[in-house]
Amino acid sequence: MSWRKLLGLALLVAAVATGWLAWNRRDRGEPQAAATERSDYVLRDFEMAMLGKDGIESVRLQAPELQRNREDQSLAILQPLFLMPGEDGGWRLAADQGWVNSDGSLARLEGNVKGDSAEGHPVPTTFRTGRLELLPDKHLARTDDRVTLTQPGIMQTGVGFEANLRTQRYKFLSQVKTRYEPSSRR
Repeated sequence: MSWRKLLGLALLVAAVATGWLAWNRRDRGEPQAAATERSDYVLRDFEMAMLGKDGIESVRLQAPELQRNREDQSLAILQPLFLMPGEDGGWRLAADQGWVNSDGSLARLEGNVKGDSAEGHPVPTTFRTGRLELLPDKHLARTDDRVTLTQPGIMQTGVGFEANLRTQRYKFLSQVKTRYEPSSRR
C-alpha cells in the first residue's frame, strides 16, 4: 500500500470519528450552571430610591454595581450604601456586599457593616458589625453578630442587636458591656 492510500485512509477515519462525536453532542445545551449564573441585568454607578407601601421614600441605595438574579429575582450589590430616612436625619448603612430579596422587604449586608447617624444629629451614633439584616418597611436593623455601638461618652458592645432606625431605639440581646467616657470639665 502506498503512503497516499494510508494518508487517505487515516483522513477518512478522522472525518468519521469527528462526525460521530459532533452528532452525539448536538442535543446537549448549555451547562445548567452557566444558565443560572447569568443576570437579567447589571447596573453600574447608580442611585435608586425605593418607596414604601404608603408611597413615601423608605430607602435610597447607591452602589458601584448591582446584578439581578434571573432565577429568584434577588439583587446582589457590590459595596452598597443604604440611606434610611428617619427622625433627626436618618442613617447611612454601608457594607462590602449586599443582597435584597425580590420584593425589597429584606436586605442583607455583609462584611465591614457600618451604620452612622446622619450629620447634624443631636446624638451622633455609629455601630459596627460583620453582618446585618435590614427590614426597610419596618425601619428595623438586626443581627446575631457582635456589635459595637458608639455615642458621645459611651461605647457598648454585645452579641445580637436590634435597632429601630426611625426612632433610634437600640436593644442588645446578650453579652452586653458598656464603657462610659465622661467628657472632661473645663
